[in-house]
Amino acid sequence: MERIKTKKIKVGSIYVGGDSPISVQSMNNTDTRDIETTVKQITEFEKAGCDITRCAVPDMEAAKALKKIISSVNIPVVADIHFDYRLALLSIESGVAALRINPGNIGSIERVKMVANAAKERNIPIRIGVNSGSLEKEILSKYGKICPEALVESALKHVQILESVKFNDIVISLKSSNVMQMIESYKIISSKVDYPLHVGVTEAGTVWRGTIKSSIGIGTLLSQGIGDTIRVSLTGDPVEEIRVGKQILKSLGYLKEGIEFISCPTCGRTKINLIQLANEAEERLAACNKNLKVAIMGCVVNGPGEAREADIGIAGGVGEGLIFKKGEIIKKVKEDKLIDELINEINKM
Repeated sequence: MERIKTKKIKVGSIYVGGDSPISVQSMNNTDTRDIETTVKQITEFEKAGCDITRCAVPDMEAAKALKKIISSVNIPVVADIHFDYRLALLSIESGVAALRINPGNIGSIERVKMVANAAKERNIPIRIGVNSGSLEKEILSKYGKICPEALVESALKHVQILESVKFNDIVISLKSSNVMQMIESYKIISSKVDYPLHVGVTEAGTVWRGTIKSSIGIGTLLSQGIGDTIRVSLTGDPVEEIRVGKQILKSLGYLKEGIEFISCPTCGRTKINLIQLANEAEERLAACNKNLKVAIMGCVVNGPGEAREADIGIAGGVGEGLIFKKGEIIKKVKEDKLIDELINEINKM
């Protein structure tokens, strides 16, 4: 699939948009003023493969804390700010890689200019984040309801404010908890601007429900070439957001590194504990960056044949299983040693 070409913007050490890879973002759920805890969580994000993180900045203490946080981590940190332009200015001084702030919400055009000029001096982009739950009253009144057209109009209004002060390093997000509304909003804005798009379903829900909604919403847009950076929004451990985001990219072929798993749903022919084996394999190979397709199959009759495209895999028998590569059986192993042997073979590849 061919991505829609957008403007390429630098966010700290990486790029968003243009021909740069689609990045995966998350947001810290720690108190930004608690530097040690926030740094610890960002370190966990880094291990999970997060490209960009965002920290809430509710007050001056949080804005000041960003300086130490940023100096202690390796990925770009975005300051998430609402209403107070002074928090944006202090966050810039603290060294953030980007701002998430809606210019129409921070007061006079002079305040917008101050923030825009400070950001421009340090090559810091601004993400305009429109949310279905916080549309302007006049736009809601105009459309009579929350709808894609209202979200797009709100975003363009904020874009125009920044453009009026000669600021153009802009990223846009149009988030809604309604998947179809979110999809349509991004499709409309994509046809109107060439700014990079930050894609996500907001307030998607728990890990189970939110993963489904996010996969449908984000995956649909990416499959149509829309989207430059993604954030999966889950009520749970933010590390799960990163894992889901990376798997969405992997499923669509946008991410080459990491294991792609194939596993059968089991049936009456299955004589080993395939569910346990599949979960163990997935957990133990979570940090593996080799570009491999690994199959965990329950039946020695069909396993190697059905998973012939896999680089390596196992197929269960009675208390034992086969390890195969590209459909060719290489060894027979007892069930309790299957995963160990599978990983040994993967380490050799």
